[in-house]
Amino acid sequence: MTILFEEETEVPFSFDYESLAEQVITAACDAEECPYEAEVNLTLVDNEQIHEINRMHRGIDRPTDVLSFPMQTYEKPSDFSHVEDFVEENFNPDTGELLLGDIVLSVEKVSEQAIAYGHSEVREYAFLILHSMLHLFGYDHETEDERADMETRQREILDTLGITR
Repeated sequence: MTILFEEETEVPFSFDYESLAEQVITAACDAEECPYEAEVNLTLVDNEQIHEINRMHRGIDRPTDVLSFPMQTYEKPSDFSHVEDFVEENFNPDTGELLLGDIVLSVEKVSEQAIAYGHSEVREYAFLILHSMLHLFGYDHETEDERADMETRQREILDTLGITR
């Protein structure tokens, strides 16, 4: 597995955020039974940067906590049956790893939301990465059923990591 980290802002966390991201991303891949080694890009930004990205890519003129940019399209979440149909587009030619996509995370929102929700920055950071990973696997929360399914998966995976509220 390759996780490409980019820090486009100062990261104020007192915990090993790279190691935690790796644990969460690996747990998500394991839980979703990804049959391939995978590549994920994780970019850490501030509120101003994510605001601009959110405006440019989603037309929403405000900062958000995390953005997901999936590289794969799934018939249903974590359905990997068609990724080999387009090897050149879906796999890194140098490593052979499945290109899952990009995660852009606001470090400021991690801190703000940890305080607002009454839990640790570790929990909020892990949750946001996991939430984004599930989007990279094709999950969404547009309908009530999708939301419930995604929340269940998030809770199950965080529980396996021992990361609770």
